[in-house]
Amino acid sequence: MAGKIAGLWAALKKPSAKYSLVGLLAVGFVSGVFFWGGFNTVMEATNTQEFCISCHEMRDNVYPEYKKTIHYSNRTGVRAACSDCHVPKEWTHKMVRKIQASRELWGKLMGTIDTKEKFDAHRLRLAENEWARMKANDSRECRNCHSFDGMDTEKQKLRGAKMHKLGQEEKKTCIDCHKGIAHSKPKGMKEDDE
Repeated sequence: MAGKIAGLWAALKKPSAKYSLVGLLAVGFVSGVFFWGGFNTVMEATNTQEFCISCHEMRDNVYPEYKKTIHYSNRTGVRAACSDCHVPKEWTHKMVRKIQASRELWGKLMGTIDTKEKFDAHRLRLAENEWARMKANDSRECRNCHSFDGMDTEKQKLRGAKMHKLGQEEKKTCIDCHKGIAHSKPKGMKEDDE
């Protein structure tokens, strides 16, 4: 086995007698561009609303709830898709999140959440995982659209303005107060999470 690997390595190190170095580099460059383009196309395709609700667990459970929220329908017509809240924009963070999401696909493949009853049984744990992720990253995805600096508290309702000022002073993040903003709150939440 070691001899085969050494032979392969020697062949790879030896210059080609048939093809020029420029030709090999050109083929490598073009192949790299196609690979990178294909990779990015797949990454973008997995960020679409259609992809997110293509499995019945999302389509039948959380999607109908989301359609009743201000993130789906509002006076300005701005709609936040699943990926806007659940997938970071920055490439490195996006790749980490995609890898984490592959664990969630494992649950789908194993049938852990394939019925409404099973989904509801795991819903609190799933929500707590997402809240912890958002808390750890200072609600990064929320801040793609919302920021304390961009808020005009004079135009907010009195309670909202008061709570946003207090949240800013106490260095709170969006998810500290806005659980259930796009999905129904799961049963069995701790009082602190309410």
